[in-house]
Amino acid sequence: MIDPFDFAGNRLWVRSTIAWAATLLWAFTIFSFSGRSFGGATTAWILQQALRLLHLEVSPPVFEFLHFCLRKLGHVTEYATFSVLLYFALESREHHRWRTRTALWAILLAGLYSLTDEYHQSLVPGRGPSLRDCGIDTVGAALGMLAMYHDARHAQASSRITAAPSASPEDTKKGVAGE
Repeated sequence: MIDPFDFAGNRLWVRSTIAWAATLLWAFTIFSFSGRSFGGATTAWILQQALRLLHLEVSPPVFEFLHFCLRKLGHVTEYATFSVLLYFALESREHHRWRTRTALWAILLAGLYSLTDEYHQSLVPGRGPSLRDCGIDTVGAALGMLAMYHDARHAQASSRITAAPSASPEDTKKGVAGE
């Protein structure tokens, strides 16, 4: 039972609830993108409009290549975002620091969700499942965790620099900085 006067516990509960709500909302967004309304024809139209807006004209083979890259980049971006949201939802401690086990769980769950997403696409007219897309999705999830790892290492290094005692100008001249 939640103690209403336990402010630290309530803060963790609120943080966890928000993290899971954001994660589930993003999962629903991915599910929506798998529907009929966001298939290849829709992304082709969006790309055509973007090229037209930029006053660019490309040959049909170049357009197909750009369209393919756009769709696969969408997979990577969706699942990189999903894995980051999963990481924060799974990591409910107040002070976040890098935890490899949590990152691996985030990648695994994102990869499993990708399989369910492809199954969903097999049921949608005009769409089809692709194990290659599951692989791309899982790579996207891993890239999301790689970005998190890099950010955590950078934050850790920055905090060490900030926490280090600063030397006075006289100490620096004498060569005894930090002693």
